[in-house]
Amino acid sequence: MSISVTTWYLEQTSRADLSAAQEPPAEQGVRIVRAEVPSPEFSRFLYTAVGGDVTWTDRLTWSYAQWAEHLGQPGVETWVAYERGTPAGFIELDAAPDGSVEIVYFGLIPGFRGRRIGGHLLAYGIERAWDLAERRPGQTQTKRVWLHTCTKDGPHAMANYQRRGFRLYDTTVTEEPDVPAPGPWPGAGPLTPPTPAGK
Repeated sequence: MSISVTTWYLEQTSRADLSAAQEPPAEQGVRIVRAEVPSPEFSRFLYTAVGGDVTWTDRLTWSYAQWAEHLGQPGVETWVAYERGTPAGFIELDAAPDGSVEIVYFGLIPGFRGRRIGGHLLAYGIERAWDLAERRPGQTQTKRVWLHTCTKDGPHAMANYQRRGFRLYDTTVTEEPDVPAPGPWPGAGPLTPPTPAGK
């Protein structure tokens, strides 16, 4: 059984294209930090925790060596959003020699969605895509930031990208196997608040 998947390709071609996002309230304690030490364990955790309910499956079969090789590439950066010390989501950048930077992955762990973190993380990550060469000696200055999203991603993904100043430049439709979302692990789901005693 297969499903029809629409994929949209979006880009920014100038740093001026970026539209800023409002930061979460200070009391949430949100901060964004680059994961500077390559860690296959941590990156795989982020990938499965964020993408488990939106059918991110392409890296599930990667070996430890594949993760390490990818994370060690000179143009790859992972920026992680934390809320009061707990990882909430991430954005992964991958710079090419021609000056284009792809936002390869971006998203929040389900329990942190709807808390005004996503737009802030995306805008911050786009800024880091535009200034990536300033942190990476020998890297070509960024000329273009691009990404793709599809109908399997979250329902607000496309609108979030467009609010940050991305423009659509291509669309494709493909037939793909209809596979269930893997989840971060079998049986995982949102936390429910405990029921007070006596209820």
